[in-house]
Formats: sequence, C-alpha cells, structure tokens
Amino acid sequence: MARDSSAFFEERCRRQGIYILDEPESALSPSRQIELLKMLRRMDQSGTAQVIMATHSPLLMACPGARLFRISRFGLDPTDFSDTDHFRMMRDFCTDPQSFMEEALRETDE
Repeated sequence: MARDSSAFFEERCRRQGIYILDEPESALSPSRQIELLKMLRRMDQSGTAQVIMATHSPLLMACPGARLFRISRFGLDPTDFSDTDHFRMMRDFCTDPQSFMEEALRETDE
C-alpha cells in the first residue's frame, strides 16, 4: 500500500463496521501484505470491526486468529492455511525452486 493508500485504509478502517476485501493481495507486494496484516490485527484488537476476505495469499491466510473457509460444491468448509493448494505450492517452490519450476513448466502430451 503506497503511503497515500495506506493512510486512506488506516483512516477508513478505524471506523466500526464490516469490511469486505476481495483478493487484496493482487495489488500488494509481500511486504505490503505484511502491512495489511498489521492493520487487520489492529482492527481485530479494537473489537469494532469484522473483515471478510477472499484471498489466495498464504501470507494473508495465515493471519493470527483468522477463521478460514474453503468454498466447495458442498458449501463452506473450515480449513487451515497449511492445507490449501496455494500454501503447498508456495512451500514446494521455496523448498526447491529449480525442481518446482521444472515440474511446473513441463509440457504434457495430450
């Protein structure tokens, strides 16, 4: 979040309410996602706000105290961030980037 947008969100999120965020990570670097997490924690500690967020970011999914749900054909299923495909993919990449990329970019014959 740039300086101006950070101030905007900080000011807005001090108000009581329900905030709905749709994939905020799409415009945020990992370091800015951490800044968002800090703001979310302050909102949680204030006790006056609730956040509903759709995200694919393992960083945002790991927000302490968050209740995570996976959308499936059966409805909403509680889950842990470490059980998501997005977390496993990032874990596999960080563990062995070269092997991960070789496998990910392998063409399959169909």
